[in-house]
Amino acid sequence: MIEKIIDFSVKNRLIIGLLTLAMVAWGVYNFTILPIDAVPDITNNQVQVITVSASLAPQEVEQFITFPIEMAMANIQDVTEIRSISRSGLSVVTIVFKDKVSPYLARQLVSEQIKIAENDIPEGYGKPEMMPITTGLGEIYQYVIEPEPGYENVYDAMTMRTIQDWIIKRYLSGIPGIVEISSFGGFLKQYEVSIKPRTLVAMDITILEIFEALEKNNQNSGGSYIEKGPGAYYIRAEGMIEQEKDIENIVVKNINGIPILIKDVADVKISSPPRYGAMTKDGKGEAVGGITLMLKGANTAKVIKEVKTRMDEVKQTLPDGLKVHAYLDRARLIKKQSIRFPKTSSKVV
Repeated sequence: MIEKIIDFSVKNRLIIGLLTLAMVAWGVYNFTILPIDAVPDITNNQVQVITVSASLAPQEVEQFITFPIEMAMANIQDVTEIRSISRSGLSVVTIVFKDKVSPYLARQLVSEQIKIAENDIPEGYGKPEMMPITTGLGEIYQYVIEPEPGYENVYDAMTMRTIQDWIIKRYLSGIPGIVEISSFGGFLKQYEVSIKPRTLVAMDITILEIFEALEKNNQNSGGSYIEKGPGAYYIRAEGMIEQEKDIENIVVKNINGIPILIKDVADVKISSPPRYGAMTKDGKGEAVGGITLMLKGANTAKVIKEVKTRMDEVKQTLPDGLKVHAYLDRARLIKKQSIRFPKTSSKVV
């Protein structure tokens, strides 16, 4: 058999040469697309379910949220471990599957059981959701937004957080291999309606009426259409709130024909929800930044390259006086590892 192979190779040198070149080219191509990372990802096959309920203490979180979720997940097959953490306002349940289970099948099974658990969680206590398909090593690119010299008083922490959430985060979304862009630091912008209790009592108005007035006067609605000749005109009412004055002029109720507005019983201002932490840089005060989370099993080098390309486009759309600085770039570590251990890297490849 071996003699026939040798004899065929000698008589058909051109064919063997072309096959050899094709194999070399195929090997070189596969070398360029090999998933290379700085450290191996040894995270087990797990799905995390998180529930946020800011008003509950750890005891209530365990009793009304964590326990029902654990009982629902106990019926899933091929599960090796279920563990949980119950803290003030936060429940995290981790379901660990066997390695043979596909990550997407595991999430499908957990999603089905979450629907069952929701029926056992009291209304208003939070809605359980699955965490993104990533691991602890998925934080491949981290950055901060900084004002340039001379613009420190132009952009405050709230403005930079708004730019991060509405410009940078949305621009980075949709990158192949990225499942989430998490924002950190700054203040979330919100409209705050501060009720005047004595005024409410004097005008015989309840807080529930304030809630209903705000809800009903902050929505767009459609009114079908009118046919006129060959065309049709669609009717719609625009009632979305755009600024503080829109909130102030909302009518709560009429008393003897006199409309009572929100501004008559409350103060409207721009504020932010309570924070449980902050982001700082180099001990110089508040900072705003973001972290890109990579899909589990994706090619780190390729994903980072795509993130950098998109980030270059983002920098061109930022307002004057703002810049983005990357303080953690996994690609740098991969490059250093390749230079430091060239022989080891070649053997692994």
